[in-house]
Amino acid sequence: MASNGSLRALVIVNPASAAGATRRRWGRIARAIGRALGPFEHVFTEAPHHATTLTRRAIEAGVEMVVAVGGDGTVNEVARGFLDGGRPVVPHAALGVVPHGTGGDLARSLGTPDFEEACARLCGHSTLPIDVGRARFADHDGQPAERVFLNAASFGCSGVVARALTGTPKRLGSLAFALATVQALRSYRDQAVTITINGGPPEDLTITNCAVCNGRYFGGGMQVAPSARIDDGWLEVTTWTGFGLADFVRHCRALYDGTHVHLPGTRRDRTRTITATSPAEVLLELDGESVGRLPLSIDLLPGALRLKV
Repeated sequence: MASNGSLRALVIVNPASAAGATRRRWGRIARAIGRALGPFEHVFTEAPHHATTLTRRAIEAGVEMVVAVGGDGTVNEVARGFLDGGRPVVPHAALGVVPHGTGGDLARSLGTPDFEEACARLCGHSTLPIDVGRARFADHDGQPAERVFLNAASFGCSGVVARALTGTPKRLGSLAFALATVQALRSYRDQAVTITINGGPPEDLTITNCAVCNGRYFGGGMQVAPSARIDDGWLEVTTWTGFGLADFVRHCRALYDGTHVHLPGTRRDRTRTITATSPAEVLLELDGESVGRLPLSIDLLPGALRLKV
């Protein structure tokens, strides 16, 4: 394995991320990683969930840092390999993130939107314990499922957007999310859900979207939860009601700079747990990936993962 002092690292690369640009630009990315780590070992993923398997094998074999190169979905897969039942497999193992995907929302939340800067952060030995969200939900076949997320889980219109983008080449980058949102809002109607926040009483709401955020951004750069921090032991919940296509166009700038939280129809909560149910099919996404639908139960795993900083 690669070494930097006593540090042993494996770089896991999703060559299909960024609409295939990661494979084409791998030489440049590899040189930037090499400047931080020196000689290193890497492996390309070959199928969905492959990164999780590779990560688990690596850290069980003694690798101290696994670096994810790709988009938010790739980082999510790698992070899942660090945890077993919500607990770290190897507590001192660290996650490194080199963002090279489409949305890049986790990288924005971490303050590393540029892959060159992210590579530079890989050297040294400093790590930050970060929180992880754990979601239990129904998958697309209606079967019980469980997955973790680092950045955000959301349901409603965003679930429709994530499903529409599944399997499509996102060559337009963040614009792909904006265009898919416009398309979804053309026909989307608010849906009735029952939400319980932090063990409080159930509330019946009619929502356009609900985002449960560990990080600040989702949807390709929308600053949905400007107060969220990935290491503070809390989840920020932003719920929109009565938000249609005209509102998206009118308030687009506010969605991206975070001032939308002051608009009518926007609600903010802070929690460590949340549940949501609905008699309708309400679609769910985790870290930008379409994973299933309600019912949903989320709890926070404080400091469950060590991030290379």
